[in-house]
Amino acid sequence: MSGSAGTDVRALVASDGLEVLGRTHLVGVGGAGMSAVAGLLAARGVPVSGSDAQDGPALAPLRSAGVTVFVGHDAAHLDGVDTVVVSSAVRESNVELARARRDGLRVLHRSEALAALMVGRRAVAVAGAHGKTTTSAMVATALLEAGLDPSFAIGGTVLTPAGAVAGGRPGAGPAFVAEADESDGSFLAYAPEVAVVTNVEPDHLDHYGTREAFEDAFVAFTERVAPGGLLVTCLDDPGAARLVERTRAGLAARGVDVVTYGTDARADVVVGQVRLEAGSWSVTLDADPAVGSTTLVLTAPGAHNALNAAAAYVAARRLGASVPDATAGLAAFRGTGRRFEHRGEVGGVRVVDDYAHHPTEVAALLRAARTVAQDGRVLALFQPHLFSRTRTFADEFADALDLADVVIVTDVYAAREDPDPEVTGALITDRVATAGKATFVADRWEAALAVARAARPGDLLLTVGAGDVTALVPDVLAELARAARAGSRSGAAGGA
Repeated sequence: MSGSAGTDVRALVASDGLEVLGRTHLVGVGGAGMSAVAGLLAARGVPVSGSDAQDGPALAPLRSAGVTVFVGHDAAHLDGVDTVVVSSAVRESNVELARARRDGLRVLHRSEALAALMVGRRAVAVAGAHGKTTTSAMVATALLEAGLDPSFAIGGTVLTPAGAVAGGRPGAGPAFVAEADESDGSFLAYAPEVAVVTNVEPDHLDHYGTREAFEDAFVAFTERVAPGGLLVTCLDDPGAARLVERTRAGLAARGVDVVTYGTDARADVVVGQVRLEAGSWSVTLDADPAVGSTTLVLTAPGAHNALNAAAAYVAARRLGASVPDATAGLAAFRGTGRRFEHRGEVGGVRVVDDYAHHPTEVAALLRAARTVAQDGRVLALFQPHLFSRTRTFADEFADALDLADVVIVTDVYAAREDPDPEVTGALITDRVATAGKATFVADRWEAALAVARAARPGDLLLTVGAGDVTALVPDVLAELARAARAGSRSGAAGGA
């Protein structure tokens, strides 16, 4: 954490209001999480500025919201600033952060600024190695449809029948929904009324070191739940099941309820089998003895999204959504940006983009893709994210990708890590069990062309990863279009 001198910013805001932050500057304001916080602060009347290394799609909406935005980092941007907000991606060598440290300014981690925004609200924090963006967006959509006007901060665009909603939304209602990032331990800044834990599957071992340390962090997270609050977690996940065993007694002593969900018959909310009906997926929840079974109709495919919806249903009900409103809200959910996001169809090939970057996420994605593709093949262009994760989970990634029909793996997206020449995408493709299925193509653009050229009408083509693989989608679509035109010309010539 980056807070100054041990100061609890939540306590300061609780006593003096958000104005205690003064002029607030966000370093790296173009990121999904940072831009959401900047917009929320501005909406609450805080004078906000921010900087980013380069221009991007998040900056124009921030300018419209009254945020002063700089492209490029410069120590002069901190003139007159009282509070500086950073994410874990900002290094101490950044000139703006270095000046803030030198001048003794209040420096907050993004999570601490978000926790300050939650003060006085009924906070929901959604954590887990995967599923948290979708689940938090489901909760937010259900509350929106119920007319409860929530605030939310989610690491992705929320898609609704009325169109896309930015990941940061100020609402007048009492609820505040936040995606809680466990990757760097910053989720321990929150003190939610409702904590949702989708799973406790080991990840981010570059930060935690061991599975035990990772699981201990989630125990600490549950200890942050406000007295009289609620923990919602998935009994199907072994790590989450251990979490319940370790914490149930302590939570009960503080009046915190525990609700488990899952396909496991011992769960408090039992999730039935997912059925594909008329283009939607339906699932039955045995959730509430007073209500009986509840059927959810979802546009998000896959058994993993049925579990996410069950968690969102429980959280939304706790925050005041009726059964009809909660089910209608989940039916209205259309997904989030980069979570099974349909990007186009060319020549009979559907192209979907997804953020999956952990083996379990990739496997769940490909199983869901199989139900969508039906008789067509599933093709995957996968960009590994982080050298450390690729090295640790190479075997697991290979097993997950073997669920596709054709796999192209490109080189590793470094993100916050320094390059490791011993780790490439070949570490994964060399381990895929089905011979000839997976190919390593180091160059991103060549990889995009390769997967497009392998596609044929009826196929479902996925671009997968947490890095910049999403930027290759236009290249994939262009190559599909070129192939379709070439096929049309050759067909016409053959028929002449």
